[in-house]
Order: sequence, then structure tokens, then C-alpha cells
Amino acid sequence: MDENKNIISSRLREARCQERPKTTQNDISARLQILGVTLSASSIGKIEKGQRAVTDIQLVAFAKALNVIVAWLLGEEPRKQR
Repeated sequence: MDENKNIISSRLREARCQERPKTTQNDISARLQILGVTLSASSIGKIEKGQRAVTDIQLVAFAKALNVIVAWLLGEEPRKQR
């Protein structure tokens, strides 16, 4: 049985794919690097599939990189914009 290792997977992918032009996992990796968080595109793919856990530092960096609020990534807020 596959166990989801994070709760942001679907919203992370949604936020990334809704950007125009569409943002790639490599683009997000580069944005995170600027914020001081090192994650490969492969790791981001695993997070989006629920196969990899996310630290609190990574969560905040994802929210900043995608211009969304942390609560939205966590599924606690219907509004995504900061």
C-alpha cells in the first residue's frame, strides 16, 4: 500500500501548473535555490507524487517560490494568493 508522505503534493502541482507560462520542476528548483533551499527537479517530482516528505523550511520556500500562502498549500485555506 502506497503511503502519502506529505499533504501538499496536489496543491504544489496545482500551483506550479497554473502559472503562466507553465512552470517546470526545474524552474521551481532554481527559485528554491535562490531562497537557499536545495531540491532537485526529481525531488520536487517525488514531493508532487507524495513519495517524499517536506520539511517546514521547504514548505515556506515553496510558498514563497510559487507566491501562495502556506495555509493554502496545507489545504487549510481556499485562497492561494499571498
